[in-house]
Amino acid sequence: MKPTRIAALMAATALTGTAAFADTELNALFMAQAAYSEEDIRAMTASFEAANPDVSVTLEFVPYEGLHDKTVLSMGSGGAYDVVLFDVIWPAEYARNGVLVDVSDKITDEMTSGILPGAWTTVDFDGASYGLPWILDTKYLFYNKEMLAEAGVDAPPATWDDLRAAAQKVKDAGLVEYPIAMSWAQAEAAVCDYTTLLSAYGGDFITDGQPAFQTGGGLEALEYMTASIEDGLTNPNSREFLEEDVRAVFQNGDAAFALNWTYMYNLANMGEDSAVAGKVGVVAAPGVSGVSEHSAVNGSMGLGITSTSEHPDEAWDYIVHMTSQPVQNAYARLSLPIWASSYSDPAVTEGQEELIEAAGKGLAVMYPRPMTANYQEMSMALQQGIQEALLGMASPAEALEGAAENSGL
Repeated sequence: MKPTRIAALMAATALTGTAAFADTELNALFMAQAAYSEEDIRAMTASFEAANPDVSVTLEFVPYEGLHDKTVLSMGSGGAYDVVLFDVIWPAEYARNGVLVDVSDKITDEMTSGILPGAWTTVDFDGASYGLPWILDTKYLFYNKEMLAEAGVDAPPATWDDLRAAAQKVKDAGLVEYPIAMSWAQAEAAVCDYTTLLSAYGGDFITDGQPAFQTGGGLEALEYMTASIEDGLTNPNSREFLEEDVRAVFQNGDAAFALNWTYMYNLANMGEDSAVAGKVGVVAAPGVSGVSEHSAVNGSMGLGITSTSEHPDEAWDYIVHMTSQPVQNAYARLSLPIWASSYSDPAVTEGQEELIEAAGKGLAVMYPRPMTANYQEMSMALQQGIQEALLGMASPAEALEGAAENSGL
């Protein structure tokens, strides 16, 4: 642990005795997986409390799968939270239902010019900003350099067909039974992986207000997913994996390839509990010959103020602190900063140059999941359809037709 983090955590400990006497108490809801660790968020919060002794922040962490519902349900119970973490796919719904405060008038010129343009898509909807971007993320293709060398694979895959060919070589060499690990459980994680492939194949989710993912690139994406399991290349347990399961399999040395978020790079490549430390490579997710060079899903998240907060000014101050460049630069090992100039700072880039190079390509082509107020309904239908196809309960075409019918569009 870095000394600065130790100091921050000591500050947090010192403040616990005085938190009850703070003039203002904020409640903040965060995600208990991927991106920043709970320890990091607690340290970031402690530094805010140290600078604002009249404010204390109570943190709650839930799995991603519970983040949306926990936020929405709290609105009907008098508003349990002042600050909430939200996914890029929720601003349309939250704006329609008045969940978050429009903070457009709080955005400074420094924020507008300094934050990467693509990051603003995380919090903006219909001309308004509903918070500040905090996690700038997409999925990357991770690979085991040692395994690829032993299998005679000279370079990481540039296309999804290359991935299948490389995985087959690894399998034929007897290095692992299933070379690829994916997070394809019936959850949003599977939709993110599916979106990555859909973008590679040039597909669309919606055309003229109607579902379009059941044809063209959307259909080809699911056909690729099912074939990779049928061919014995993707671990069949991927149908039950979330991102942390993928990380565990990959860093235990039981997979040569994995699709996952930024946070996995340093945990797998430098973590004390990783069996593949020093052997991890990372590139932007592959493309499809003649269609795309790279592929990526927009997995970014923002911090917003709930409309029921009784302390919106203090909540905004907390959000500004958590998203500030100094804080983001200090914790750039699990989530890359939203600030453009951070990428020329050695404190951010040193030791993760390979990741920064992959980010330069992946973040530039992030494909959005549909920005629709009915997204939750659409996602649930897609999750079910993807699972049916992966389990062989329906063909990819049949599964996606059913998802389109149940998408709420």
